Amino acid sequence: MRNAQKPDHISLNLLISRLKEGRFVIPDFQREFEWRPWDIRDLMRSIFLDYYIGSLLLWKGKTENFNALSCEPVYGHQGDANKDYIVLDGQQRLTAMYYAFVAPDKPLPNRANRFLYFVKVDRFIAEEYDEAFDYQPRTRRWAKVFDDQRAQFAEHIFPLSVIGAGGWDLSNWVQGYAKFWTDKAAAAEAVNDSGKAQLASHHAKNAWEFGENLRSLTEQYQISYIELDEELGVDRVCDIFTQINSKGIRLDVFDLINALLKPKGLQLKQLWRDASPRLEFIDTEKMNVYILQVMSILRQSYCSPKYLYFLLPGQEKPVRAPDGSRRKEVLIADIAAFQQHWDLAVSALEAAIKLLRHPQEFGVISSNYLPYVAILPVFSALQAYLKTLPAGQKLEAQRKIRYWYWAAVFTNRYSGSVESTSARDFLAMKAWFQDETAEPTLIQEFKTRFRNLDLRRETKRGSSVYNGIFNLLVIQGARDWSTGNVPQPGDLDDHHIVPASWGAKHLRGNTIHTILNRTPLTAATNRDVIRDRLPNAYLPKLIEINGEDSIRGILESHFISSAAQAILLRNPFTPDDYEEFIAERQRTLQLAIENLLIKERLDLSPHLRELDEQIEQVELSLRSLIETALEGDLSLVPSDIRQNVDVRIQRASKKNAALDVETYTDLSGQLEFFDLRELQQTIANKLLWPRFLERFHTQESLSAKFGQLAELRNSIRHSRMVDDVTRKEGEAAVIWFNTVLSR
Repeated sequence: MRNAQKPDHISLNLLISRLKEGRFVIPDFQREFEWRPWDIRDLMRSIFLDYYIGSLLLWKGKTENFNALSCEPVYGHQGDANKDYIVLDGQQRLTAMYYAFVAPDKPLPNRANRFLYFVKVDRFIAEEYDEAFDYQPRTRRWAKVFDDQRAQFAEHIFPLSVIGAGGWDLSNWVQGYAKFWTDKAAAAEAVNDSGKAQLASHHAKNAWEFGENLRSLTEQYQISYIELDEELGVDRVCDIFTQINSKGIRLDVFDLINALLKPKGLQLKQLWRDASPRLEFIDTEKMNVYILQVMSILRQSYCSPKYLYFLLPGQEKPVRAPDGSRRKEVLIADIAAFQQHWDLAVSALEAAIKLLRHPQEFGVISSNYLPYVAILPVFSALQAYLKTLPAGQKLEAQRKIRYWYWAAVFTNRYSGSVESTSARDFLAMKAWFQDETAEPTLIQEFKTRFRNLDLRRETKRGSSVYNGIFNLLVIQGARDWSTGNVPQPGDLDDHHIVPASWGAKHLRGNTIHTILNRTPLTAATNRDVIRDRLPNAYLPKLIEINGEDSIRGILESHFISSAAQAILLRNPFTPDDYEEFIAERQRTLQLAIENLLIKERLDLSPHLRELDEQIEQVELSLRSLIETALEGDLSLVPSDIRQNVDVRIQRASKKNAALDVETYTDLSGQLEFFDLRELQQTIANKLLWPRFLERFHTQESLSAKFGQLAELRNSIRHSRMVDDVTRKEGEAAVIWFNTVLSR
């Protein structure tokens, strides 16, 4: 039996061809295909970058063994199967390759959509590999691209299914791509547009370089495998499989770095054992890798596995300069430097976890309520980087980190592509710290998308939005319903407002478990007050004992409005009442997201939040007054103010491609970009003052009130201390403006 195992290798082209023919089959005792869309994408990146993806373990099959093990084709296979090999190890990789390169008309398991994989040619040629590989569901928009080669050429999208098609499809695609951009270059030259011509010629040149990469990949990339002889008994084969999958040790990037550090005299596993008690609040097996990722982000802004390799002491990293020249640099000089950076990363993670746990900061009272575990490395790195900034910049930088964090939570940003997203966000945030106009696109996306949040669908604890809402409730200081106190974080859990037992009887689906029907309460309150009863049974008793005003205030701290309270008290309480209640709470929570996060009132005391909202209403009323007084004539606005506003609108449009600049060409639209002092200057303008004289009487009193209002507004919005004089004068100015503007 010495020759029962035969090591060999196979080209990518031949492997795909055999996959299409159905030569590889999966025994019944193998687990189902369970890779997620981004796992497939990452394997494609590894193949294109010529990385080793591990060996396959194949058993040369025969009919009796195919039948004995109930073998089936790989997931998604179409057509007849020409069974040849039973896959003992490598099912996930083979199925991922089939799905990406052949693109079967079938959704991934537990997914509603069929996903299509592609390479962004321009990013690949530029060696921006974290951005070059992507996938999309076959929606109407993407179907048009994948069904139209010219659309692919225009967007530099190479579908991986072209490789799977075989024959002349690959060379025809490359030739078509090159011709598309060659024709574009000729058309641009014909109209003397040298810029477009040069860019198009560049893309045409890239087409041939990309074609060479594809030829080399398909013909020369080799996948190794071990073939077991077909005469081996089933018992021996199953024993081999068991050894691999049960007793074998999975090698991850931490294990690899540990092995490479041992000859240098450093025991990485011992460092991890020493650090782990400091980070045990977060329940994840990846924390040891997260430490390496924080080190990597702080040293080189990137954290995917290939970058972690450059953390090895003395390891040279190739660096490509903007002009195309190359050099090498060493990130970590020696063992002492490695340990220093390790300690810094551990401390950064520890400090970040403490900040996230704080009930007045981020409200993560339990590891179960952290919106994303995978956001930890970049969040920790940003907090560590913040400490290196000058003292005068730290407050504003922390404000921006907080904004980015909540934007990431409520846009599901860290649900996939975590490592590349972390790198992009770290670089974008560093740029924003230094340049106010460099606001990341994520921020504008959050400002737009939060209104479309369907909180009714958030029924599963652990999702980013569900946990984010729960965190906000904790930060809001949701008071206990029986004591009126803010409970200790360890005493809280999320409980149903309308009992789950009632929902099981009266509602369809799992709507009763939505976050709109959950709130942080102590176990004692759930047990002693709610007691599996409807709110119309337990709320009247609370009101009778504590008074209606007290209970209303407590419920409002849970984002339960007076209107929602009135609905909960209805008797009888019907499924229609429940729908009305969760609709009202959806409205209240969206308003809270806007006020606390979008308008950044989260750090303000309740009284200052209210004042800030009142100041905002004064500004809105002043805009309306100016528009009416000027009869909508934008040309009457002082020219210097119009110029400033135009600059702001142009900056906003660059940050947000969805912004319709045409909306802001009239006075009504441009007034949205006026600051408070510009509103004052417009009213007080020598030529325009007669239009406002009857309302304001004297410019002196108007100027004084604007000054008081501006001082309070700036103190609130720039996190300065609001002293008693500033607050009281500002309050008086708000009252004065409200009185004058209501005439």
